[in-house]
Amino acid sequence: MSNAGPPRTPDDLGTVDRAFRTALYDSADTALDTAASLLAADPAADAEVRRRGAEFVAGAWRRGWQPADLVRVVRRELGDPHLRLAAELIRVQAAYDRPRGPRWTAQLDGLPAGPAAGDRFSRATTVLELYRLLLRLPDLEPLDEPGGSGGSRGSDGSDGSGASGGARSESRALARIRALLAKAEATGYPEEAEALSAKAQELMARHSIDEALLASRAPAPDAPGACRIGVEAPYEQAKAVLLDAVAAANHCRAVWNEALGFSTVVGFETDLTAVELLYTSLLVQAETAMTRAEAAQRKGGRKRTKTFRQSFLAAYAHRAGTRLRAAAEAPVGEDRELLPVLASREVAVTGRLERMFPETTTTRLRGVSDEAGWTEGVRAADRARVGRRRPLP
Repeated sequence: MSNAGPPRTPDDLGTVDRAFRTALYDSADTALDTAASLLAADPAADAEVRRRGAEFVAGAWRRGWQPADLVRVVRRELGDPHLRLAAELIRVQAAYDRPRGPRWTAQLDGLPAGPAAGDRFSRATTVLELYRLLLRLPDLEPLDEPGGSGGSRGSDGSDGSGASGGARSESRALARIRALLAKAEATGYPEEAEALSAKAQELMARHSIDEALLASRAPAPDAPGACRIGVEAPYEQAKAVLLDAVAAANHCRAVWNEALGFSTVVGFETDLTAVELLYTSLLVQAETAMTRAEAAQRKGGRKRTKTFRQSFLAAYAHRAGTRLRAAAEAPVGEDRELLPVLASREVAVTGRLERMFPETTTTRLRGVSDEAGWTEGVRAADRARVGRRRPLP
């Protein structure tokens, strides 16, 4: 259980109580300005305002949120000053929090730096706007397994020690994968980018297989975890389809939360890392290819359209999914030892998903009506050669 931040100070709480009652629970148009004026005029209240902010952050953790989730929703709903203030409060609360796993720690390391600037009234307004948002956050599905065996687990589904099988082997296999994806993002040749991505997927599949075989022989088999990956506007539906395709190709399952702008991906840790890496890289490559295709369309006298981009990304996601699955299946072959191991892990992932999301619905992809956009998206994803290749030296 998270602590509620630093202890109360002996400062006068009257100003804070009045300001919070006015700004956070009063819907009048002037409420925010009135409350901000109260806080701005009383510097002695600053410590208590900060303490309550850390308490709101701890409350978000209890409702299933994580640092990256909070940063994402603040960026979507508010502005940069609010984002910097949220990061500041997360850091304050981290000092009073229980131990977390490596994924949580990485999210803390990625927080925006620098304090929120502005005069006292502006900063007080930022504080109250942020706290309004924090108070209204809905509950999220917890990413840790309640009541699981094997000791205390962090909120990222890993143990609190910060070590995992995936982390131990990252130095070689994942470093090679990262290097391939970096080359794919940097090249100006679409065919080379997609071939490099396909090779990265093949290496991810091989790495996942090795990890699965090792885990199956361990005295205490690993259990699937979960993470959230942002799916940002615009064209978030097509991006969610791409993420779902990447997840499926890497033995994971994804559930999209359209309202909050993320997908929850369920799978084993090595596979979750692969999904994060590949989805991010493919997004970069897809947008680069889309820009190039639009330029060609403009030369032909056609203006840029939203439907072209939506159709392009939807086609790219659909075709890329087919190619990724083929690349992932290639290393499996007819290995009789491996097939039951993968089947067992698939059952475990499905079980975890159904516990987290007992009810899900399907969403129909909207806005896919541009034939040229669809054709160009298919071409961009279809240039990849996804057959078996010689291993990298």
